[in-house]
Amino acid sequence: MVMKEVDTAKNKEKLEKLRLAAEQFCTRLGRYRMPFAWTAVHLANIVSSAGQLDRDSDSEGERRSAWTDRRRRGPQDRASSGDDACSFSGFRPATLTVTNFFKQEAERLSDEDLFKFLADMRRPSSLLRRLRPVTAQLKIDISPAPENPHFCLSPELLHIKPYPDPRGRPTKEILEFPAREVYAPHTSYRNLLYVYPHSLNFSSRQGSVRNLAVRVQYMTGEDPSQALPVIFGKSSCSEFTREAFTPVVYHNKSPEFYEEFKLHLPACVTENHHLLFTFYHVSCQPRPGTALETPVGFTWIPLLQHGRLRTGPFCLPVSVDQPPPSYSVLTPDVALPGMRWVDGHKGVFSVELTAVSSVHPQDPHLDKFFTLVHVLEEGAFPFRLKDAVLSEGNVEQELRASLAALRLASPEPLVAFSHHVLDKLVRLVVRPPIISGQIVNLGRGAFEAMAHVVSLVHRSLEAAQDARGHCPQLAAYIHYAFRLPGTEPSLPDGAPPVTVQAATLARGSGRPISLYLARSKSISSSNPDLAVAPGSVDDEVSRILASKGIDRSHSWVNSAYAPGGSKAVLRRAPPYCGADPRQAIDRASSRASSYLEGSSSAPPATQPRPTVQKLLHEELALQWVVSSSAVREAILQHAWFFFQLMVKSMALHLLLGQRLDTPRKLRFPGRFLDDITALVGSVGLEVITRVHKDVELAERLNASLAFFLSDLLSLVDRGFVFSLVRAHYKQVATRLQSSPNPAALLTLRMEFTRILCSHEHYVTLNLPCCPLSPPASPSPSVSSTTSQSSTFSSQAPDPKVTSMFELSGPFRQQHFLAGLLLTELALALEPEAEGAFLLHKKAISAVHSLLCGHDTDPRYAEATVKACVAELYLPLLSIARDTLPRLHDFAEGPGQRSRLASMLDSDTEGEGDIAGTINPSVAMAIAGGPLAPGSRASISQGPPTASRAGCALSAESSRTLLACVLWVLKNAEPALLQRWATDLTLPQLGRLLDLLYLCLAAFEYKGKKAFERINSLTFKKSLDMKARLEEAILGTIGARQEMVRRSRERSPFGNPENVRWRKSVTHWKQTSDRVDKTKDEMEHEALVEGNLATEASLVVLDTLEIIVQTVMLSEARESVLGAVLKVVLYSLGSAQSALFLQHGLATQRALVSKFPELLFEEDTELCADLCLRLLRHCGSRISTIRTHASASLYLLMRQNFEIGHNFARVKMQVTMSLSSLVGTTQNFSEEYLRRSLKTILTYAEEDVGLRDSTFAEQVQDLMFNLHMILTDTVKMKEHQEDPEMLIDLMYRIARGYQGSPDLRLTWLQNMAGKHAELGNHAEAAQCMVHAAALVAEYLALLEDHRHLPVGCVSFQNISSNVLEESAISDDILSPDEEGFCSGKHFTELGLVGLLEQAAGYFTMGGLYEAVNEVYKNLIPILEAHRDYKKLAAVHGKLQEAFTKIMHQSSGWELQRVFGTYFRVGFYGARFGDLDEQEFVYKEPSITKLAEISHRLEEFYTERFGDDVVEIIKDSNPVDKSKLDAQKAYIQITYVEPYFDTYELKDRVTYFDRNYGLRTFLFCTPFTPDGRAHGELPEQHKRKTLLSTDHAFPYIKTRIRVCHREETVLTPVEVAIEDMQKKTRELAFATEQDPPDAKMLQMVLQGSVGPTVNQGPLEVAQVFLAEIPEDPKLFRHHNKLRLCFKDFCKKCEDALRKNKALIGPDQKEYHRELERNYCRLREALQPLLTQRLPQLLAPTPPGLRNSLNRASFRKADL
Repeated sequence: MVMKEVDTAKNKEKLEKLRLAAEQFCTRLGRYRMPFAWTAVHLANIVSSAGQLDRDSDSEGERRSAWTDRRRRGPQDRASSGDDACSFSGFRPATLTVTNFFKQEAERLSDEDLFKFLADMRRPSSLLRRLRPVTAQLKIDISPAPENPHFCLSPELLHIKPYPDPRGRPTKEILEFPAREVYAPHTSYRNLLYVYPHSLNFSSRQGSVRNLAVRVQYMTGEDPSQALPVIFGKSSCSEFTREAFTPVVYHNKSPEFYEEFKLHLPACVTENHHLLFTFYHVSCQPRPGTALETPVGFTWIPLLQHGRLRTGPFCLPVSVDQPPPSYSVLTPDVALPGMRWVDGHKGVFSVELTAVSSVHPQDPHLDKFFTLVHVLEEGAFPFRLKDAVLSEGNVEQELRASLAALRLASPEPLVAFSHHVLDKLVRLVVRPPIISGQIVNLGRGAFEAMAHVVSLVHRSLEAAQDARGHCPQLAAYIHYAFRLPGTEPSLPDGAPPVTVQAATLARGSGRPISLYLARSKSISSSNPDLAVAPGSVDDEVSRILASKGIDRSHSWVNSAYAPGGSKAVLRRAPPYCGADPRQAIDRASSRASSYLEGSSSAPPATQPRPTVQKLLHEELALQWVVSSSAVREAILQHAWFFFQLMVKSMALHLLLGQRLDTPRKLRFPGRFLDDITALVGSVGLEVITRVHKDVELAERLNASLAFFLSDLLSLVDRGFVFSLVRAHYKQVATRLQSSPNPAALLTLRMEFTRILCSHEHYVTLNLPCCPLSPPASPSPSVSSTTSQSSTFSSQAPDPKVTSMFELSGPFRQQHFLAGLLLTELALALEPEAEGAFLLHKKAISAVHSLLCGHDTDPRYAEATVKACVAELYLPLLSIARDTLPRLHDFAEGPGQRSRLASMLDSDTEGEGDIAGTINPSVAMAIAGGPLAPGSRASISQGPPTASRAGCALSAESSRTLLACVLWVLKNAEPALLQRWATDLTLPQLGRLLDLLYLCLAAFEYKGKKAFERINSLTFKKSLDMKARLEEAILGTIGARQEMVRRSRERSPFGNPENVRWRKSVTHWKQTSDRVDKTKDEMEHEALVEGNLATEASLVVLDTLEIIVQTVMLSEARESVLGAVLKVVLYSLGSAQSALFLQHGLATQRALVSKFPELLFEEDTELCADLCLRLLRHCGSRISTIRTHASASLYLLMRQNFEIGHNFARVKMQVTMSLSSLVGTTQNFSEEYLRRSLKTILTYAEEDVGLRDSTFAEQVQDLMFNLHMILTDTVKMKEHQEDPEMLIDLMYRIARGYQGSPDLRLTWLQNMAGKHAELGNHAEAAQCMVHAAALVAEYLALLEDHRHLPVGCVSFQNISSNVLEESAISDDILSPDEEGFCSGKHFTELGLVGLLEQAAGYFTMGGLYEAVNEVYKNLIPILEAHRDYKKLAAVHGKLQEAFTKIMHQSSGWELQRVFGTYFRVGFYGARFGDLDEQEFVYKEPSITKLAEISHRLEEFYTERFGDDVVEIIKDSNPVDKSKLDAQKAYIQITYVEPYFDTYELKDRVTYFDRNYGLRTFLFCTPFTPDGRAHGELPEQHKRKTLLSTDHAFPYIKTRIRVCHREETVLTPVEVAIEDMQKKTRELAFATEQDPPDAKMLQMVLQGSVGPTVNQGPLEVAQVFLAEIPEDPKLFRHHNKLRLCFKDFCKKCEDALRKNKALIGPDQKEYHRELERNYCRLREALQPLLTQRLPQLLAPTPPGLRNSLNRASFRKADL
């Protein structure tokens, strides 16, 4: 009915009538509802595209596209779908406006009909148009739930804390019906029943039964007043109602329903409890005498059957009559006499029940087990179980059968009730039942059942296992829920224990299972009626409604669906996990998992029944030892559970029995300890035997056993536990000798040791040498304080110092666990150890993690205490020292690692390395057996040699081991270290110094950029792995392809340990696996690395000072101190903090002042290194470092002067160092260095002690020289961007030091470094050759050796330029003068090094022929030294070089382009010295003219400014008078190497024609009228020859032009050159091998083509048509004619070759070429047949010989 607003007045009465009618209808029919309309919203689409507010779903098309196919699972319309996974990552709050609804059709209410509608919405269909739309609007706000929502109600409508304000708008949790099984124990009380009426068929029912409504009631009895208010109300209604109605379908006898009724089940359900369904016909129109509701049928469902809750689908018959009395204990299927049924007692009403209950297991096996246990506890015999009657005679048999049948229970209920099942099984073990006065021992059956239950729970929760293979739910059971039966503490707040009374109902044969479970169920604050018997209905109701608050903050199961889990709706703080069992038990009483069995399970009003109390740990150990093989297998799979259960039982036994103060030996009986011994032995044997069959199980079992023994250390006598450990070691050692894979066993034993050593009181258990009195443990275990104080107070005997630093027998007897750990480490680090890579990592990380723990433990914070802890690890120093040859070489220098050791070893050659050994006789003393096969006497005999190299440690393992060494060195008592160092032999001391050297290298600070680089590399690697993963998931790569790929990628290093990667061949990198680190994280990492580097360096410095104090008085002082100084120098040379440098420089000063002979008597290399490092620090930006470095440098000069009244050596070394520094260091600060030099000058002026000497003047001279070098440095910085100018400047500086070989050598090396940096390898090689020549000259002056080069002359085959180094002779330099030629390079070894570097650079530059010449000088030296290793390497490199040269014959030379040359002329005053200078530039191969032109123009524009620099485009001679004086002009011309005819005879190969180049040619075409190009008769050409000062390649890339020569060719000569060039091209294309058809055709087309401008025919017609008048030109005319004849012959050859190469498709093209050639030949024929008789006459003497280049017109410039 539609009414217009304008007609409101007219329709006033009508509206009033309608309002009254509506009121009457609502008053009469308000309790009934009818299906009206429906709509659908696709939530997955809303979530995925969240962010667009106010979405409308008006159009049909939108609705269709928004749908995907989905299926509902059963009647639960809330069943979660696993198929439609949608992303919640971008989900934001959104408001959805739905405006289209469809009218609900009475005949189409079933689920199937709705599914069809939803399917129609997915695809375009006209079916939806048939539905009647309803105009309405619905707004829905959708937003993600907060982490901890306030005002939250549980599915039971109970307040969940925090609930700040009861008046707040509540958020209701919806109970999820998971699509798949969820395995989680019940953590809070829940007892809900869902009722789903499906359909009703009253079609055969007579009478007025059309508007049908179904009333649902939960009845506790048959009286109508016994309906309980347990049905949850709808919105805006009361919370609970006594009845609920289904919607009414108008005029339909067979209605369908989609209603859900949610009921709160009472805690105790009896057999009288049932659901009553009453069917009503509702009269819509009020008629006199007709009731509103007419009951037309009744049916019911008894909720208990044989003590089990009934759930599932039901199809019930409906009674027409009221049910008779006592109907509730029967089902409607029983045909009661005198009752009428609809449709002849057929099922006409479909309904389904679903329960979500923590009280009812809903599994027959669990139900039976709980029932039988309860019967035994109550002693309620006889008892009816289904159809059987249980008496005391047969209950034992039933119980044993029930125990055996537990393994058949369904996994989901078994896991849900696992804690109760385990509790009951523990109770059966500990308190065997007494039947008929006899004790029934069910221990074995219960133990086996426990093994199977644990196995089933494990299997069900396999996906949720932690890294160790433990099931979190079982672990939580032991930690929180398990308690010894009969030892329950009292209730909190002093409340008296609650007594569970018997039910008021008669104890019938079908006693409700829910009542039995109430005794064993968790007491929860949400359900106070659990432990109380059901009374009156009103009492029961009041109890259900009594408490609305539920606090589930102490749920103890770490499960995905448990509170706090990832899928939880309740998120709370984690439970208390303190280590004190007493505190844990105190808290247990307030948790939801508390049990009240002790006082509440006794039968009421009876005397306590006799019980037998056993101890659980004793029974578990006994049953485990005697168990059968099948059960033992199940136990071994999950041994950790039974071990932890035993330990918890033992701890509770001691705690509750108040035995913690009892001596440890008296705490447990001997028979129990015997069982433990047998158990540990058998489990240990299982580990050993299974390691080859099932490695995973062996690893788990090994870890479980280790943790068990670790726990026993806190509970039983430690000596007993140590005897168990020793027995286990002996077992493993015995098996090692015959094991096919000892590495696996050693790995397991290493893991065993690591776990054992992770004990809380590890230090105390090791009986440290010193009395320790640290504070109490932060989390004391059982009797921790007692054990601690008693051990630390006992003064241990002081053993010999040597034995404290070795793994000797006394050490391992006193420090049992530390001895075990370090022995394992020593065995793992052996050279012959198998599977070494994994063993190294495990052994080293075990020690490392222990030391980390000690370092952060507040108990060991004091230095004295930490020193005592460090004593436990002193043998680590010897172990690391012996492992030195196999540590990763962080120093990255060849032979760097063993340099110091070998230096000291030479003095005591042949001495055994006795002090640093592990005595083999006691290496396995703990195990009582011989050494393992992999650990023979190699631990002990002799110093490490090359044969003992073994498997190298990875960078990561080496770094970790060195960190452990540094910790021990830092914390050990310095006096003790000093006494130890005194006893070391020289080789051992050398290896110790090498170890310290390696520590510095390993922890050197690399800077933030290194971290960023590592980060980017890791990111790339992760992207690659991601791509591989995607491939695997998408199936684009199969397992076979993956295996093939991996085998192809196998590392060339071999794969001895069967690992897929080898970290040992990579540099150390961050252990963090995260890829995209933030800037803050990287800065933090860099800060940590910097601090670590400083700490490591300071520890090394402290140790060095201890060593110096030790060896001050020894005979071998000099060699040791030299090695110490090398370590100090390395530390000063690496990147260090200001803090360290202050200490390091102070140490260096002390060393030099006490032992000046170290620097000034023998080794000049040390002096040079020291000067370089001090100068570098003199240029530091930090003033304190500059101060210290200046002081060190000044004292160095002073001491050198005091020794010989002259510090020439330091002067030379400082000058060389500064030259080296400024030539190689980029970020060198000249300003700060000048300040430091000024400071040194001030020191010298104010030095009172040397005021009368010449010292101050010498210092002043030195400072002046250094300032001059710095001035050159400033110039170099100006030209930093101009590589040519920079090299020129360095060249000039080097030339300036012609009289100072040391400095010239330094600058040559600087130049080589700069060239190498720029990629000019040939020039770098030349620098090294010049340096070698310089050294050779010096060595030739000293002494004459046949194997040495005689000076520069020996090197001129490499380069003619090298002769300039011969300027050094006796009159310039006296080689004996101190300070001159004293560098390390002026030796034979230095010469070898320089030549090797030169060969290396030549190889990189591709100049392999020069490599041979270098080695010709090197090989005689190596032969004289008998250095066959290097000779082998040299000949190998020569073979490689010659092989590469051979490849040239196959056209490979095209890949070897040596350089491109350009003439560059500079014109203009702005260029200064360069004005009017011409240079030949050598550029990288294939550089185009435009590239060098652009580079130079850009550089000089930046230098001089815009519009100043101009590039002269042509190559004509430059007239300077025509140039603008204010501008700078650059002329660039491409030039080619030029050779005279006689030169070409020697320059045969491609290399010869590109090496040793001095002459270059470029051509300039011109015409008489000034144009570049013109007609043939007037086309001239100018040839320009340039000669350079030096031959290319030289030590610089541009060389000045020293000579220029020009030649002009006449037009006919130009024509002759062109024809000769064309003929050469034809010949090359014809003779090419392999032939190139395309190139041949291109050349042919250009030669014989008719349209070629200025082609061969035109040239012939211009120059050969007439015989020239001038007799001087006859010879040119004839030469051109001969060129044409040769050209025709080559064309013919080319056509013949082309014919052989072409295919059928090119035959026509070839014929065309032949026709063109014939035309060309015919046209040339008359021109070529002319005769010149004058040529036969002799030439007059006055005519110019044009064939002689010397007779050409010349222009010498």
